[in-house]
Amino acid sequence: METKSTSFKLSVATLAIMNVTAVVSLRGLAAESVYGLSSAFYYLFAAFVFLIPTALVAAELAAMFSDKEGGVFRWIGEAFGARAGFLAIWLQWIQSTIWYPTVLTFGAVSIAFIGMDQQHDMALASNKLFTLIVVLTIYWTATFISLKGLDWVGKISKWGGIIGTIIPAVLLIVLGVIYLASGGHNNMDMNASFFPDLSRFDNLVLASSIFLFYAGMEMMGIHVMEVNNPTRNYPKAIILGSMITVAIFILGTFSLGFIIPAKDVSLTQSLLIGFDRYFNYLHISWAAPIIAIALMFGVLAGVLTWVAGPSKGIFTVGKAGYLPPFFQKTNSNGVQRNILLIQGCIVTLLSLLFVVMPSVQSFYQILSQMTVSLYLIMYMMLFAAAIVLRYRLKEVNRPFKLGGNMTMWIIAGLGFCGSLLAFILSFIPPAQISTGSPKTWVTILIVGCIVVVVVPFIIYAMRKPSWKSNDNAQFAPFHWEK
Repeated sequence: METKSTSFKLSVATLAIMNVTAVVSLRGLAAESVYGLSSAFYYLFAAFVFLIPTALVAAELAAMFSDKEGGVFRWIGEAFGARAGFLAIWLQWIQSTIWYPTVLTFGAVSIAFIGMDQQHDMALASNKLFTLIVVLTIYWTATFISLKGLDWVGKISKWGGIIGTIIPAVLLIVLGVIYLASGGHNNMDMNASFFPDLSRFDNLVLASSIFLFYAGMEMMGIHVMEVNNPTRNYPKAIILGSMITVAIFILGTFSLGFIIPAKDVSLTQSLLIGFDRYFNYLHISWAAPIIAIALMFGVLAGVLTWVAGPSKGIFTVGKAGYLPPFFQKTNSNGVQRNILLIQGCIVTLLSLLFVVMPSVQSFYQILSQMTVSLYLIMYMMLFAAAIVLRYRLKEVNRPFKLGGNMTMWIIAGLGFCGSLLAFILSFIPPAQISTGSPKTWVTILIVGCIVVVVVPFIIYAMRKPSWKSNDNAQFAPFHWEK
């Protein structure tokens, strides 16, 4: 992760919109719509204790090491050593690998809803074999496109974000407003409390997935030095982008709640069903397949972005001597071929969990929760590293600084505590979704997390001097190596 000097500077508004497009995804709105009015509490709470702290802390770390590559490997490694840094970059990569089947399940549902018969579409979307085939087809298509290089990836990602996320998000909110203004029946209980029932932990599990909605903001830290007067303008852009993001999530979730009763919510289908019902209400049913195609295009774009992103990060670190030569192989386009192929095999194996899970929804939810758990471990390490580096590297220039040490303790401490709370909650089976045996649910999550965390320690212990690539640019040493 490297920031290059440039005469071009991003405006506050431009960076705010970049933050929005990097974070906003519509696939999770259905999961939160079951909470009705209290969903707004979860969105605001997660933004306050996670979204904003992540963006601000990552900005300081990115600015500190703007001339050194490595991203979270560099940031956490400077504080806790190379072993911890390798764990962090590994988690950033592996969580995205586990995440692919969940986002692609949403893509399969979008394809199922291209038809004009909603009942048939719903049945097809619930078919495990159909979903499995579509998930693997889209993923491997994205992988082969990525192997061709970044040209097509960039083009599809840009337009996919606009067509498949931003436009549908705005449209969903507008449809909700029109529906209520024209006398449509509001299925959301407007007399319910804004504050949720915190006495039932199992009711908080789906809400904890909101933290994953906001994940990825640390990536935006690389742009901190591309803003005029970053100390003043970067926080402005973060706050503005966060407000827009939260507004889209809250209003989009409410729009689904207006048209779909909470008891009928499906995690994988409700977004498409919501659009269908709004279009039927307005007598423009012909628009339903169009929005389904747009959402599918958005899924492909998002997967392309992530297929080419985290895998490139761990590839760069691997060439510095942290992965065997097999994982450092590239194709003629310079793309990390073997890592992408191994990643594809993992996605394929995870997708086969359809065979043992009781429903598409339960498969979707357990992989979502495992992704949340693994990513939150990395975030807790990130927040702790930011505090430690205030003392270990207090003399290092910080072009962007979050005030004094007490300010860092407050902001990073808030982020750490919020991440820890969501991490604990992610292991509790959700009350709203049929997941089979609670013991099976908890066992899969715990064993999965332990295995994923142990693997990088084994790889690190086995590393050899010969693993360091000869064509690797000099990887700047950590401060404690000098």
